Amino acid sequence: MEKLTNLTGNNEVSLSPDEKYMAIRYSYSNQPWELYYKPTIANVKETPLTNGQTEEFRNYSWRDPQLVHFTASDGVKVPARLYTPSAEAKNGAAVIFVHGAGYLQNVHKWWSLYFREYMFHNLLTDLGYTVLDIDYRGSAGYGRDWRTAIYRHMGGKDLSDQVDGAKYLVEEMGVDPERVGIYGGSYGGFITLMALFNEAETFKSGAALRSVTDWAHYNHGYTSNILNEPFNDPISYRRSSPIYFAEGLKGHLLIAHGMVDINVHFQDVVRLAQRLIELEKDNWEMAIYPAEDHGFVEPSSWIDEYKRILKLFNTTLNE
Repeated sequence: MEKLTNLTGNNEVSLSPDEKYMAIRYSYSNQPWELYYKPTIANVKETPLTNGQTEEFRNYSWRDPQLVHFTASDGVKVPARLYTPSAEAKNGAAVIFVHGAGYLQNVHKWWSLYFREYMFHNLLTDLGYTVLDIDYRGSAGYGRDWRTAIYRHMGGKDLSDQVDGAKYLVEEMGVDPERVGIYGGSYGGFITLMALFNEAETFKSGAALRSVTDWAHYNHGYTSNILNEPFNDPISYRRSSPIYFAEGLKGHLLIAHGMVDINVHFQDVVRLAQRLIELEKDNWEMAIYPAEDHGFVEPSSWIDEYKRILKLFNTTLNE
């Protein structure tokens, strides 16, 4: 066996028909995907074929986030991406990002599927925030025990990993414990709700985007593998669904959701809004996107959403 590729990051390789050349789709943490080629010889350097970024994009010094591990409350080492501001810019506040899907992996050395969030994290770091992006329990890439740690309790180990990440930021990175925010979309939105409802002493504010509020209303194929079914395991659904913990909200919450979301239906957040009204909570707001599905399409929607998230953190954490 002989190693043929030399570029650190992700190398997706296709061989030529005669197997003398390789086409390589390559990216790094701060470098989007480009196409390279090289002969199938170990000591030959890859040759770039494409250069798809604008001059504006290339002129910004995109950060190469540090890959770190922190120790969870149960002794497990949890992987994360860490963005640290300069000493001059550091404001003492922090934001934790929660990736979606539950089972996705985002702590790696190649261009993230969450490229918008990556760019937003660069902006936050420019403004002085410390940013942590965690591959919490349930994420892919770390073996069966990691994947199944959330069985029968979503919002258990996956949430405590966020809390332990916040403790790491306070103890190791000099973050003010009173100024930690959290945000994410889809599964990340669900965790954000659970964090603000159940860990109000840790998180001062959060943005829950396209979030599940009641797993009994989500699709069977996904949920039944983790929580079984509502009729045969009601305990799992009750302790895993944010709508049952809304009374715990103390910090500031932004809810953002597309009205034509066919993955996490809009009625999910409508029910939660009604619950928050009944509880007489007044420290929350909802942004509705009438023309958007689960993943936004219109640039104006993305811009509006991130402006609101930034305003939330600037208002509540950067005081």
